[in-house]
Amino acid sequence: MLEIIMTCLKDAAFLCFTPVCMLQVGGAAVMAVGIWTLIDKSDYLSLLASSTFAVSAYILIFAGGLVMITGFLGCCAVIREQRSCLSMYFSCLLLIFLIELVAGVLAYVYYQRLSDELKQHLNQTMTENYAQPGKNLITHAVDRLQQDFKCCGSNNASDWQHSVYINSAEAGTRVVPDSCCKTITPSCGGRDHPSNIYKVEGGCITKLEQFLADHLLIIGAVGIGVACLQVSALTSPM
Repeated sequence: MLEIIMTCLKDAAFLCFTPVCMLQVGGAAVMAVGIWTLIDKSDYLSLLASSTFAVSAYILIFAGGLVMITGFLGCCAVIREQRSCLSMYFSCLLLIFLIELVAGVLAYVYYQRLSDELKQHLNQTMTENYAQPGKNLITHAVDRLQQDFKCCGSNNASDWQHSVYINSAEAGTRVVPDSCCKTITPSCGGRDHPSNIYKVEGGCITKLEQFLADHLLIIGAVGIGVACLQVSALTSPM
């Protein structure tokens, strides 16, 4: 009799935890990608004209957390055989599926228009806002962008000739910001020779576009991929 009870318990546990584990792993992956997207060079978000990139990441974090909470709910519902809890569990899974699908679609839609947005706004953001009062976040983001990607200017170093900062008395003898320099020293931006500053074909815009595009592809793939995992869990025997 004891063996029969133990066998039943093992079967119930297997039926419960197999799909739940799939969901927990998927939820953890979704949350991790969302957090990684916001943390990894998050300064660059201030250089974007729209918030779609950040919104997609926040949606993934929310969905991932909801998945992990819902997994425990589903497991408890199966063990206690409560139909009301099971109904709530499947409703939550459907909601999470839709949320992740939205995040994935948003990422892919934004991926398609990322290049146009950067071409229209990045140069203007850099030249008009760099080192201006109240624009510390953008100034820091531009400095980090140029140092991380070893580039200077949106398209090239000559973009800085039209900068509000470079044309001000504050810039002194600088022709580019010091963050363009290969080795940063005070007022090193006074010489724009290739031996002194970064000169990359395509400028910072191509580097930033590639960086963001890679992140968007990952967000889209994870969002849609884990959404499909939800469907698999929904159709699994509980």
